[in-house]
Amino acid sequence: PSSKSGLYADPRPNWLALRAEEIIDAGRVIVDPHHHLWDRGGQRYLIEEITTDLACGHNVVATVYVEARSMYRVHGAEAFRPVGEIEFANGAAAMSASGGYGTAAVCAGIVGHVNLLLGDGAKAVLEAEIAAGGGRFRGIRHSSAWDADENVAFMYATRPKGLLLDSTFRRGFACLAPLGLSFD
Repeated sequence: PSSKSGLYADPRPNWLALRAEEIIDAGRVIVDPHHHLWDRGGQRYLIEEITTDLACGHNVVATVYVEARSMYRVHGAEAFRPVGEIEFANGAAAMSASGGYGTAAVCAGIVGHVNLLLGDGAKAVLEAEIAAGGGRFRGIRHSSAWDADENVAFMYATRPKGLLLDSTFRRGFACLAPLGLSFD
């Protein structure tokens, strides 16, 4: 299956509107630990849309942006293209920090992507993402799921078989801890 947005499935507002989540404890402080932002294929979910969702009655005080292959750079070295997503998320964070989009700190934390198969070369990309993140960049996610069945694999289980055992990948992974970064 394909989608206009490049996501597994395009958002369906009519389906989402079928149920409103009950507010159990409006005073409970919540940090949303995983969300995406995008504008592609006619599908849009940016600062205006997330802040509308955050104004639902829950006490969401901050969010963590997680890599979604959104706003990668189209020019420059392939390895550095994901830096564009960090710049994009940090821009949304700056918009949020203006106070013009509600009280929640949107993109207070940012999790991006670096191809760890760059081995030792991953360090330079990680450092570029740290610089682009304005103090918000916290780490990366790098999918490692694999399945021989294309129906299972689709877009989420298509990495090389045995990726986590690959010595080059492990050299890239070893760049994370010295920079204080997480792995998802």
